Amino acid sequence: MVEESPKDASGYTLASFCLSRCRTHHRCSNHSRCRRPRNRAISTFMRATQYTCMLLSYLLEHKADKEKLVMKLKQLESSMSSGRKMFRLGNTVHALVAARRTTQLPDVVPRFCLTTSNLTRALYFICDAVLWLRSVGLQPDIDKEKWRNWATKCYYSSLLMNLARDWYEISWRLEQAVQKKKTKENSSWDKEDQELNCLKCDSLPSFLLLLFQILKRHPPLLLDMVKNLCDLSSPLDTLGIYKTNPGVIGFCGLISSLVGILMLASPHLKLKQ
Repeated sequence: MVEESPKDASGYTLASFCLSRCRTHHRCSNHSRCRRPRNRAISTFMRATQYTCMLLSYLLEHKADKEKLVMKLKQLESSMSSGRKMFRLGNTVHALVAARRTTQLPDVVPRFCLTTSNLTRALYFICDAVLWLRSVGLQPDIDKEKWRNWATKCYYSSLLMNLARDWYEISWRLEQAVQKKKTKENSSWDKEDQELNCLKCDSLPSFLLLLFQILKRHPPLLLDMVKNLCDLSSPLDTLGIYKTNPGVIGFCGLISSLVGILMLASPHLKLKQ
């Protein structure tokens, strides 16, 4: 959810004031808040790099003259994965704060889906932190496979809850479109309503066309659904639910990362909670 920054007495937002102070004095009481978007941006770019390396190494691994390049790509992929874990160490608290915020939502379905998603995501970050401790040698006796399986299940559950919320939003908007069709007369409809009027849900093609119109009119919902669907490829493969290959996982991860970068660059495209 994109929140407005509170203003101080001079009329400037705290975010811009904090950024100015951090640039000049490198000290700010609000420094952790202004640093968080930067960390998220760095982590997102590292994620995009990681999945790009995975995709390229899969495409080049069968070419005999590209063995050294493939090895370097896999090393870079591993470095990006390890680096991202460091940026995620504080995300457990952020996920718990988000879960507390979503418990205040008035609608029952989004409240349940988003709160459950944030809680399972917090559990995922805890498991991920345990795996990081093992990878750096602080806890070498940790069962890597067991904790990795738990982390994947938590991440998978979080994505399912996000997709359930997305589908609820889509269903609600479809219902609104049908209600408009029933209550408004054709003469008083605007152009967008006329587009929906010509589409009836009495067949699969018509339903898909209506769904396309809904998503076209609500880009944040479309982007959020695309991102969640792309993120599903990795846990589905790890848990053995639907086995794919590193090429598919790399491609889906890259698409998801690009969507995340787009949301960071244009916050109005992020689906509000």
